[in-house]
Amino acid sequence: MKKVLIHGSGQKADSWNKMLSYIENKEDFLFPSLADLLAEKPAAYPNIYHAFSNYCSFLPSPFHLCNLSHGGILALNYTIEHPDKVKSLVIIATPHQIPTFQFYFQKLIFSLLPPSFFQQMAFNKRQTLTLGKSLKDFNFRTKLHLIACPTLLLCGEKDKTSMHSLCYFQEHIKQTEYKFFPGIGHIVNEEDPQQLAEVLQQFYQSLA
Repeated sequence: MKKVLIHGSGQKADSWNKMLSYIENKEDFLFPSLADLLAEKPAAYPNIYHAFSNYCSFLPSPFHLCNLSHGGILALNYTIEHPDKVKSLVIIATPHQIPTFQFYFQKLIFSLLPPSFFQQMAFNKRQTLTLGKSLKDFNFRTKLHLIACPTLLLCGEKDKTSMHSLCYFQEHIKQTEYKFFPGIGHIVNEEDPQQLAEVLQQFYQSLA
């Protein structure tokens, strides 16, 4: 059964490479580039979600979804709309809402940064600002109760914002378990790829 890894907006698809080096049966894991799926369309969230949904429509179902940060918004949205296609969810350091202050502060910082800074991220400067604006009022919280598949919630112990969201997801999604990564911040797949690989393999084995 396929496992689809969705990177965050601050990463690229290859951010999963370190973690995958510790994984057995790597051929079961897919890690699409959101920028490649989007092609030349504007990087507004509806376009990204449509491109991701189209990608998933060609996969044999059901499949597993695993995601980091804002990639989790895609995964949660897709699972709510296509519950029959998703076998399980792994939500890593994903916000349950877009904080207003954080949004405007981040928008200000990004607008001041040079385009070269965004070369390490999923999208260029213009696309990143477009995505941020399109997510400002996005809200899936009232539909979380519709998620019925087994869901694993993960975040780094130092990532206090994500820990708050993890507690929110635990309260509003039916089948959840959670794990904290000691001494780790937001980017779990790069900060502790080996432990993440072990946790994912144990989780998927428990569902087999």
